[in-house]
Amino acid sequence: MKISSRLAISIHTLLAIKSFHEKYKITSDFLASSINVNPVIIRRIISQLNNAGITEIISPKSGISIRRPLENISVYNLYVAVDCIDQQLFNFHTNPNISCPVGKNIHEVLDGHFNKIQYAFESMLKDIKISTLTNELNDILKF
Repeated sequence: MKISSRLAISIHTLLAIKSFHEKYKITSDFLASSINVNPVIIRRIISQLNNAGITEIISPKSGISIRRPLENISVYNLYVAVDCIDQQLFNFHTNPNISCPVGKNIHEVLDGHFNKIQYAFESMLKDIKISTLTNELNDILKF
């Protein structure tokens, strides 16, 4: 199982906006050059981040900016905003054989464990703030 690359791209996007907003006009083309993807992908992600209230385009002249304080944005917020997965981490086969004792009871055995893993994963994402990632990047770059 892999989480969509949209999560990493959305994080990269916010870090690039924060790092360069004072020196450059932040556009989808500018971000695409940093992330090394097609600008269409960036526009789609920016649209999702705008809808989630994370970024905004003040005017075409000003470019893209971050709407909320970075300490109020978690990786989980981005994960939800850019639809990284369909609802659950684990896909379950939908029609186990109910005539088989294992098939009949597999959901009872696994569902609780899978739900605990999902909750732990999402809790960890909520704990990682974009401000923390920005500080880590700044420490590496010595900004």
